[in-house]
Amino acid sequence: MSSQKKEVGVDMGLTEEDKTQLLKLCETAVRCKCKGLKPPVFKPMSEKLKEKCGAFVTINKKGMLRGCIGWLNATKPLFETVMEMAESAAFSDPRFRPICEDELEFLDYEISVLTPFHRIKDITEIQVGIHGILIRNGLSSGLLLPQVATERDWDRLTFLRETCRKAGVNMDAWKDPNTEIYIFSADVF
Repeated sequence: MSSQKKEVGVDMGLTEEDKTQLLKLCETAVRCKCKGLKPPVFKPMSEKLKEKCGAFVTINKKGMLRGCIGWLNATKPLFETVMEMAESAAFSDPRFRPICEDELEFLDYEISVLTPFHRIKDITEIQVGIHGILIRNGLSSGLLLPQVATERDWDRLTFLRETCRKAGVNMDAWKDPNTEIYIFSADVF
């Protein structure tokens, strides 16, 4: 694997200070909950952090996935969404046991601030490295963030098939006229 991180997603106008504050907010939320403390009140200075956005928080421990949970809908201010998703990724991802205090120093956080979702009919609209995919087929759905395809060097068709697999449907379900395909992007940091 290359030591250089490939650029993915889009710039959503967050400053470096905004991004630093959000990453620190993730770390503080997880550390406080782990220690049974109430996190300090966060008062965002930037208007961007007050905008309603969906977001995912991914937690890695020594380069391995340790939790990832997100909120698709833009219903809360970004800073609140990020704080809640950090706690959920750390303590409520059903794939992992809750994070414990002795792991805190080994954790890295990645935030994906989501753009609105756009339903597509033509898969050529999907740009690997720019878009994430949400597949809905009946009661099943699956989502993969833009960075997943880039990190794994997937082409568009592999990305579609893997999103179908994540949804728990046939890997060619994206061809089914009843399947809904949505694309979105994210500011990933």
